[in-house]
Amino acid sequence: MSLRAQPGLSGGERSGAEQREDDGRSSPAGRQRYIMIAPLSAVLPVLARLWGLSGGSGYLTIAMLVLLENFGVPVPGETVLIAGAAYAGQGHLNIVAVAAVAFFAAVIGDNIGYGIGRAGGRRLVTRYGRYLLLTPARFARAERFVARHGTKIIIGARFIEGLRQLNGVIAGTTGMPWRRFLAYNALGAALWVALWTVLGSYAGRHLVTIEDDLRHYQWYAITALALLAGAYAGLHLVRRRRHARHGPRQP
Repeated sequence: MSLRAQPGLSGGERSGAEQREDDGRSSPAGRQRYIMIAPLSAVLPVLARLWGLSGGSGYLTIAMLVLLENFGVPVPGETVLIAGAAYAGQGHLNIVAVAAVAFFAAVIGDNIGYGIGRAGGRRLVTRYGRYLLLTPARFARAERFVARHGTKIIIGARFIEGLRQLNGVIAGTTGMPWRRFLAYNALGAALWVALWTVLGSYAGRHLVTIEDDLRHYQWYAITALALLAGAYAGLHLVRRRRHARHGPRQP
């Protein structure tokens, strides 16, 4: 809603809602509130321009980033899926098309990762993993986690940062049968895409309402986060001191 007076209208002829909103923005507290909320309103158009989400190229962007992320390349595949769904919620993209391209890209990407794992496995990770921020130690931890939880983790891995990118590579390295991997992987991809497209689309349609709620409760959230951060830092410090006090003695 524009806050600029229309030509030929005096301040008294403007609507009461516009006048109250101007008063709220002009006060110090009002300016602070709107400055706090402004990034939420601005971030979606910025991401849309940055990633080219407008028009048909938006579907290609979503497909490429989701595909690359799902066989280990460190790109924001999940982020672009959420942004694309929110953009669709505002009417700029088709939400069914967003979900479809994300689903097929996720399944294909993980299957590429599976092929990489079967063909090269640990040898490729050891040689080239550092270029993808994947160290042998990190890969070994993820591999043990998948081996401990079996095929059911193929579904849940979609929702775990790190495992989502290594899911297919690890399945291929450990020799999981391809048909079993494909079935669980497709189910996980369907749930993952459904979750983020629904939430993203809802956020895109109700962005103004969400901003209004955040404006009312933002200081409670900031205080809670600060307390959690302080508690975590305190606990970490206590553990370090305890470890230093009771650590192994030197001979």
